[in-house]
Amino acid sequence: MITMHRTVTLVDPSGKALREADIVEAHTGEGQLHRAFSVYIFDAERKHLLIQRRSKTKMLWPLFWANTCCSHPFENEAPCAAGERRLQEELGFRAQLHEGPQFTYQAYDPGGRGVEHEHVTLLIGVVSKQIPLHPDPQEVEEWTWVTIKQLQTDMRDHPDLYAPWFHLGLQQLLH
Repeated sequence: MITMHRTVTLVDPSGKALREADIVEAHTGEGQLHRAFSVYIFDAERKHLLIQRRSKTKMLWPLFWANTCCSHPFENEAPCAAGERRLQEELGFRAQLHEGPQFTYQAYDPGGRGVEHEHVTLLIGVVSKQIPLHPDPQEVEEWTWVTIKQLQTDMRDHPDLYAPWFHLGLQQLLH
């Protein structure tokens, strides 16, 4: 498998771009604060959320449940364009997205594989639950539509099954 060199945009605490850095370096040691986005796709009634279980091949939080998808924008790529691109790459469908709140967090992978230190823009979209999905198995282990109420209950009862940014992002969107 060929892997391309990937960078992320390092930012200051307000989210202002500083410079590009190697993606692995940004996710090791103490982590380097960088731009990220998290996509949340709801059904038309906004009662269900499309979530994914991260692939076992992921460096950080493999096999954890997370929001619809998340990643890092390319240099000078707008958050919505990045999220729309990533939805297509990870799950094989398109959706129009709009920006929601932003937050910053730092979390260490429980398996000791690295760290996230991200300035996250939440991206929200709405699609039909009937939309065909074609997930990339290198990215997505499994996916499901879940009611918000069921999700909140399961996240409360089994918090360690869910990625830390998912807890924080969902809380931002629902409050």
